[in-house]
Amino acid sequence: MSDLAAPSGPDRPARRGLGRSGVEITPLALGTSGIANLYTPVTEEQAYEAVRTALRRGIRHFDTAPHYGLGLAERRLGAVLRELPRDTYTVSTKVGRRLEPSDAGGDDLAHGFAVPATHRRVWDFSADGVRRCLEASLERLGLDRVDAVYLHDPDDHEEQAFREGYPALERLRSEGVVGAIGAGMNQTAMLTRFVRDTDVDVVLCAGRHTLLDHSAVAGLLPAALDRGVSVVVGGAFNSGLLADPRPGATYDYAAAPAALLERALRIKEAAERHGTSLRAAALAYCAAHPAVAGVLVGARSAAEVDDCADRFAEPVPDALWEELRATGLL
Repeated sequence: MSDLAAPSGPDRPARRGLGRSGVEITPLALGTSGIANLYTPVTEEQAYEAVRTALRRGIRHFDTAPHYGLGLAERRLGAVLRELPRDTYTVSTKVGRRLEPSDAGGDDLAHGFAVPATHRRVWDFSADGVRRCLEASLERLGLDRVDAVYLHDPDDHEEQAFREGYPALERLRSEGVVGAIGAGMNQTAMLTRFVRDTDVDVVLCAGRHTLLDHSAVAGLLPAALDRGVSVVVGGAFNSGLLADPRPGATYDYAAAPAALLERALRIKEAAERHGTSLRAAALAYCAAHPAVAGVLVGARSAAEVDDCADRFAEPVPDALWEELRATGLL
């Protein structure tokens, strides 16, 4: 693994800070739900090779969560990272869904993961729940600290998240257990409240700052820029449509509406006319805003990691953006 410790050349991207925390991440980061058997199984060796390939390509920030495969993502990620010097990578995980042992049997496909249902998720944004959740994550990762922690999808638990969960993260930050704190969600309204009303360092915005969904542009991104809060963008491909627009493609984990499919195809055609690709344009759009510190890509294999790294490095000409704006596609 020593060859992974120091990527060089074009695959060594600059790092960007998370707010005022002092934590810096690479602008392209790997999300780990895919290596946790999202929808279909991934072997351990495939998962490990995906992480190793990310490291070889200069990706040094990894995002995970207990929710992903009932802890499988954290275990698989930790198995690779613990072989490396701790200062050569950064990790973010999430709190708010505690895992409790369960003997119900069956699988976890109702939550999207092809793993045995050995545990059940318990929503818990209490101060004690946040601390217990993080301690369990550290054990699964095999680490003594993480670089960033997010309150995970507190949509239906807003009061407890602000009253108990967020102050607990502040205490963990002051104790040095974590570096940066924030919230991760698939919506912008509550993330904007976190940015404006708390002292978060970073928010993770999934699927709401993409070529097809501009929700974050109006409120969240300007607020983050004004407050010095960083944004990490997930869901750059809107769960599939912007990666491969075709009949049957998914948008936000459901069948893509016909109008959005047509729009994605038109953007793809424009990108190819300008000598680039839709996937490259999707990633470039997410990364371009000055409030954005990093873009998360989900990958379940070494080949997918390589493709994302290649597309992230692919030039996207200004003329494409000009055409998309002129035609109302952006």
